[in-house]
Amino acid sequence: MAYKLYYWDGIPGRGEFVRLALEEAGADYVDVAREPGGTTAMLKLMKDAGGATVPLAPPFLMDGDRIISHVANILLYLGPRLGLAPEEEDLRYAANGLQLTITDFVAEIHDTHHPIGVSLYYEEQKPEALRRSANFLSERLPMFLGYFERVLVQNPTGHKHIVGNRLSYVDLSLFQVIEGLRYAFPKAMGGFEVNIPALIALHDAVAARPRIGSYLASDRRLSFNESCVFRHYPKLDRQS
Repeated sequence: MAYKLYYWDGIPGRGEFVRLALEEAGADYVDVAREPGGTTAMLKLMKDAGGATVPLAPPFLMDGDRIISHVANILLYLGPRLGLAPEEEDLRYAANGLQLTITDFVAEIHDTHHPIGVSLYYEEQKPEALRRSANFLSERLPMFLGYFERVLVQNPTGHKHIVGNRLSYVDLSLFQVIEGLRYAFPKAMGGFEVNIPALIALHDAVAARPRIGSYLASDRRLSFNESCVFRHYPKLDRQS
């Protein structure tokens, strides 16, 4: 039975982290909201799912009758099933911890353009967004990317992968983070990437994988846009 991925149509957003894992594994899945009537079905499920399984918001995944919500939780579930998680239990927890840190990072990236409230348009919070982005680029971006670079380089099994000795869903997620940051902050990333050579090498290795390359060239891969988590507003970008 195919996995069912529920996420908003038209934007890569947080759903893209799950799509990359499914695509790399060659898994059979349906991107429900991109199907006719899919968004209506997604909203109905969010209202009608019973008990503790009801998801607050997408992305969430259905595997048979099981519903799993939140990116890191979905990837924790899918990783062993798709061969994208370390075999050792301790390393699986380490992978989950890294993915949760990516979740924190993505939230901060989002808040550069929506620092006051998600219900407000960017145009309604431009001064705050400019201030938030300046702080993000000077302090938070170096902190997060520096951390991931350090963990990658210190991996005792080699720095081709962030955790363990084979590709994991965390590697795929870091690829997406670099892609998104290049879109949102091309000037800042253009100056900063010299500081994270191992992460850039990891990004390039993921992009070169046959299934990922095929996916990136297909119409299944949604383009970044200004409705996404990663948005490019030139005034928020600056040379780092």
